[in-house]
Order: sequence, then structure tokens, then C-alpha cells
Amino acid sequence: MKELILIRHAKSDWGDASLDDHERSLNDRGLRDAPRVGEELARRGAKPDVILTSTAVRALTTARAVAGKLDFPAGRIAAMGELYLADVSLLLRIIQDIDESAGCALILGHNPGFHDLANRLLRDGGIDEFVTCAVVRLDLDVAFWGEVEAGCGRLREHFWPRQLRREP
Repeated sequence: MKELILIRHAKSDWGDASLDDHERSLNDRGLRDAPRVGEELARRGAKPDVILTSTAVRALTTARAVAGKLDFPAGRIAAMGELYLADVSLLLRIIQDIDESAGCALILGHNPGFHDLANRLLRDGGIDEFVTCAVVRLDLDVAFWGEVEAGCGRLREHFWPRQLRREP
């Protein structure tokens, strides 16, 4: 059994139209939400062995904030250009190439790829939305990352920052 945690980057800033999409940073809400999601993952017992992130500024910033709350060293975060706006096929290949010593992988990236990937991996049903800074935590019925394929996952949990603000 492997565990996969997918996180869509936190809310980005659209205030500077001169910036390339890849260079957009997080807005104030995103800067608040990313560490909150990391705290919640820590509270729920998440312990990733590897964190992979898109090289987009908004994803990398989200990854660092989440990792900090999980006591995961920032220097061990693997920033991958291939994750920037990756489609499902590429995301599956990236997952299948994760080092087998990892029992839990956390990956940060973008829609529509992440939403499509979550629904492709889920055996029963799917998720309706993958909003910014949302978390989809999956249990994968595989012994090796190389075996990950459509329908091998069970949804452990799906949450996002707005839900967390309502909880005590």
C-alpha cells in the first residue's frame, strides 16, 4: 500500500499583469491558507517521505509552507519543471517513477491535471472540485509506485482551507 497526497497550489496573485503565469506569487489568502493546510495535514498524521512540486512560484511557495508544518526539510523538496501544468499521462509517469523506498508521496501542482488525476486514480466515484490549496489524500492499492494506474486508489480524505476555518 502506498499513500499519495495531492495538493493544488494556494490562491495566486493576479495583480501584476506583466508577470508570466509561471512567476505569479501567492496572494494574501494563499499565504494564509498554505501553512494552515500543512498544520492540518500534520494534525491528521501525514508523514510524506518525498515532496515533489511544480517549479511555478505559487506551487513552490505552497510546497515550502506545507513542508515547514510537516517538519519536512525545505532542501529535500524536489522542484520539477515537468509538473508545471502537467496532464494526467505525465502525472502518472512521474508518480510511477517515485523511488520505491517512499511509502508516502506528496505532490503539489495545478489544475486541470490534478483534478483529472484524482478522478482517474479513484476506484469509486470522484471529486467534484479541486479548489486552490485543496488536499486529496489517497490510499493506493499497490506495492510499488510503478504499479500505479487508473482505479487503484481509495479516497482517504478531501479537504480545503475554507472548510478548516469552520471547524473548531
